[in-house]
Amino acid sequence: MLENRLPAVTSVLSAGLAASCCILPIALIAVGLASAEFMISMMRYEWLTLPLGVAGLIGAFVAYARCLQQCVTTGCQFVGQRVNQAFLILGTAIVATALLLRFFPSWTSHILQAN
Repeated sequence: MLENRLPAVTSVLSAGLAASCCILPIALIAVGLASAEFMISMMRYEWLTLPLGVAGLIGAFVAYARCLQQCVTTGCQFVGQRVNQAFLILGTAIVATALLLRFFPSWTSHILQAN
């Protein structure tokens, strides 16, 4: 049973790691729960959180592919396939957004200022 949930759990954890340097502080500042100093302190650890987030997302896709392949070869039904797909898509979107914020700051700053 845990095998079927491993891709979803891994993608959520990796998205959380990747978001902790950029997206999470911005969201907390936007709702008034944090200050800019919190974002500055979290940005110091982006060298660790972004690679771990990407590696975790790759691991989630590998776990998903293995579960899917196992079900194809044994003829079983992949329980929770839609949930896993949804979390993989959500995790990919969050990690991609964190990477865009990190590697294309001038482009993303124009988007954020337009609103």
